[in-house]
Amino acid sequence: MVAPHAPKPCILLDMRPHPISSRPTDRRAFVAAAVQLGVAAVAATVGARALHAQPPARGGVTGTPTGPALPPMTVYKDPNCGCCAEWVKHARKAGFAVTVRDTADMPSVKASFGIPSALESCHTARVGAYAIEGHVPADVILKLLRDQPAARGLAVPGMPMGSPGMEQGGMKDAYDVVLFDKAGKTRVFASR
Repeated sequence: MVAPHAPKPCILLDMRPHPISSRPTDRRAFVAAAVQLGVAAVAATVGARALHAQPPARGGVTGTPTGPALPPMTVYKDPNCGCCAEWVKHARKAGFAVTVRDTADMPSVKASFGIPSALESCHTARVGAYAIEGHVPADVILKLLRDQPAARGLAVPGMPMGSPGMEQGGMKDAYDVVLFDKAGKTRVFASR
């Protein structure tokens, strides 16, 4: 024979006003107050996160903007390029939300972004208003986005050993990250 189940205790909320608190006196008021408290808590959390995600102020700040402060990045690459896929991993690790567009027609992509032929590499990216050509380190892209110079973009010409996506053990070539403008003028933006 099965033992009868004991009734479960019922917990009721005491909704009577308390002399020390200003608790609501009915369930609707109680629920409304709880919802307001929940909304206030969510708003405070979201506000704190948004404040934390603000890009650093200009001038000598070495912080890394993350989350919503970074514009999305689109990378155009040949579908068979392994070093391009490694560079995409590097950009994602730095906090960029990357969309990859595989294409066999990279010359058209480079021409559409105004990449000078002397600066070409294997992949081309777009982040914010800038074109990024080749194996540009993510920290240099972040500096570009912080400083916002009048330029078309950054490039690491060729495929230097040791640049992001081109790591081969301890082998490392010295290389420059070049800033280029719409007229095709260039200057060294960073050296590695």
